Amino acid sequence: ARRSCVSRKNGELLFRFARHYQPKSILELGTSLGISTIYLGLAAPDCNIVTIEGCIDSANIARENFDKTGLKHVRLVTGSFEEKLAPALAEIPAPDLVFFDGNHKKKPTLAYFEQCLQHIHPGTVFIFDDIHWSAGMEEAWKTICSHPSVKVTLDLYHMGFVFFREELSREKFTLRF
Repeated sequence: ARRSCVSRKNGELLFRFARHYQPKSILELGTSLGISTIYLGLAAPDCNIVTIEGCIDSANIARENFDKTGLKHVRLVTGSFEEKLAPALAEIPAPDLVFFDGNHKKKPTLAYFEQCLQHIHPGTVFIFDDIHWSAGMEEAWKTICSHPSVKVTLDLYHMGFVFFREELSREKFTLRF
């Protein structure tokens, strides 16, 4: 749990962001044990959350954690992102928030980004975990930041936030967090 789950500091950041933003729909790629889902779910209790996890054992633990915290508005889907992302996007056709915390490799991260990008609305926010985890993830983050649809990016080292609002000036911010 210590290595695979969101840290308390970053979990609290997710909580504060979701509490302020109040998304109506969240898509999470990479449930793990459900800790980040719990932070998001407790902050936005009226939100529809779909989270995808590839490891059945982790998903079972996450399900127990959701039950213990009383999160009834979370739907946990088990299976690969390649199989389950399209149906999840059909269920949430225009997500307000997408949290990418699964396959931490360049090519799959960019593929999921492109797939989700087709479903954004101006207020959608993407959050990527572990953007500096490897050289490949740094390359993926750099590609995402330079995408023409992206207006503002916020690099917090462990996480990267991506905003798409047209009225924003194109900016890249790096903050020590």
